[in-house]
Amino acid sequence: MSNFILNVIHRPELVPEYSSTILGQGKEENLANKAVIIESLDIFKVQQRLAHENGLKVTIQMTYAALFNEEAVEIAKHDHEMYGDEIALSLLGLPCEEFRRKYKTKDFCIWMFSLEDKKTIIQEVFEKFYEKFGFYPKSTGSYYLDADSINFIKEKYPIVKCAVATCWEEGPKTYHTCNNSWYTLFDGGPWAPWIPSKQNTHAPAANKEEDSGIVAIPHLSRDLIACYDGNGSNFGTHPQNVLRGMIYDTDTWEYPYLYNLIDQYRSLEKYNNGYAYNMMFVGPGWMNKKGRWEAPYELLVKSYSDGCKYYGQLKKEGKLTDMTMSEFADYYREKKHYTEPECALWRDILYGSDKQLFWYCDPYMRACVNMDQGGAIVDLRPYTAKLKWEVGIGTKHVQDASYPFLIQEKYRAGYFTHYAGEGTIRSAKVCYKGEEVDLCLCRTKGHFSEEKNTNGIATRVLTLNPVEIEFEGLTIKLQTKEYFEEGTGSVRIERSILDMSDPAEKVEINEYMVACYGTTEYPEDMTGITLTVVGDTTESINYAYKCREAQATNATLVSAVIPAIETKVSMTAKDDATGYIKEGYAFSPMFTLGYKKVLSNKEVFSTWLNLEKAD
Repeated sequence: MSNFILNVIHRPELVPEYSSTILGQGKEENLANKAVIIESLDIFKVQQRLAHENGLKVTIQMTYAALFNEEAVEIAKHDHEMYGDEIALSLLGLPCEEFRRKYKTKDFCIWMFSLEDKKTIIQEVFEKFYEKFGFYPKSTGSYYLDADSINFIKEKYPIVKCAVATCWEEGPKTYHTCNNSWYTLFDGGPWAPWIPSKQNTHAPAANKEEDSGIVAIPHLSRDLIACYDGNGSNFGTHPQNVLRGMIYDTDTWEYPYLYNLIDQYRSLEKYNNGYAYNMMFVGPGWMNKKGRWEAPYELLVKSYSDGCKYYGQLKKEGKLTDMTMSEFADYYREKKHYTEPECALWRDILYGSDKQLFWYCDPYMRACVNMDQGGAIVDLRPYTAKLKWEVGIGTKHVQDASYPFLIQEKYRAGYFTHYAGEGTIRSAKVCYKGEEVDLCLCRTKGHFSEEKNTNGIATRVLTLNPVEIEFEGLTIKLQTKEYFEEGTGSVRIERSILDMSDPAEKVEINEYMVACYGTTEYPEDMTGITLTVVGDTTESINYAYKCREAQATNATLVSAVIPAIETKVSMTAKDDATGYIKEGYAFSPMFTLGYKKVLSNKEVFSTWLNLEKAD
């Protein structure tokens, strides 16, 4: 059996927003529009046929509206018996006449309802499913399922073992490219399957006690560079995502990017103990008869047909294993252990650059390392806090379900800023006789490896190609290695001076982290944060936007406690070094933690970035 696993998921959404908007233009809203329902069923049949013709099993996620349609129910039953398809339940596709009559609302995102309504709706939909099929589903899902909803589903329907639970980086970037109208904000989650914690869907469980009881899968497999840099809805292994991004030849109707993207997901087995995952999740609205994304209906069907053919060919060659969602949940629990991370050394396959990002995700953090910026950490989410982040009507976060960041270069500028302040980043500066070079300016490449300790616990190692830094009168060659230590919530960053044009000289390494917290590009209130440096002396700063600094020699710790997200972040060093802390100001509302040390030729300086839950 191949360890490249595929989930194909079809959703017979009988009143899809995409179709009803187009077919209903200029008309009064009618959720019982027969033309929309008939077309949606026809498209669902085409999708099922294309998957089955290519030997692929499907998970059919029945929507609430589909449960009222006898033909949709019969198709699901038939294909379950004939092809082994799994009949599951989607918490998308709620809008229909029956739902509107009962709940008297146009809301349709399950995570945005009040907790009371979530529970009522979940029971209503699950019981309707049971009425139609005589059993409860083993799988469910939505664009996002908050922790309260998952916990309720497991309590009420313990048979559920798998769920589509978040859409990777579906946050402000997507919101802005949808004309500020797509209020689905859930940045900061995993891009690949995980076991959500009971506290927060985004944060993977670290042990059995935290385990929510389900295996979660993402809503679409996304390009881990293009999606991070721009609108993720244009860059996924869903073929119509590629059409929406206009990433195809308009003359030949060919889309090599789609196959390259699938193949890059296949390659992730190199970083994850021989295992890789991909999914394709579609509803009928994507194949509207009037066309979509400036593409005619014929191209919409061709792209989906070609996608299924490619997966089918990989299966025939023994390079892919197709599973239903519940089958995958069983496989995943056998294959992975709680603290085992998900890793991805991702390269640009769209724009022709040499850009690489390294993504790391475990129960303690999600981190992104940018090789174009010398191995700087450009995104950091402190999962170790397992932050309880209630979402929906009646909570502090009606729409924003994102997991807060400490570092996020897209929303907090990163290294490249246009003003006097600083953006969030974890990098280093090299200083010599008044000259200073930030490693963010030193493009390089990374290589992945693993090192196991005597207990068999693996550390994932990112080794960067050495870079040359030229000062007036001195050239040095420096190498960076980053060690992601499983089960610790720590990253060790090692800088080695491999060579100096004048071996008698010395340089200063300034390891620093500029951080804050938030979920969007807008600043949060930083008061309440406490900065501390511990060394020969101990100094603390209670954040008040006063631009203060403190330092200590022989520092053992520099830290920040951020009560708003229940997180403590620190840097430590074993070698004698000077630690420092910096408070920001209103125009640059960040904080800085750092270490400085003078190095000679052939010397190495290591620092640790540590994440803990604040007391």
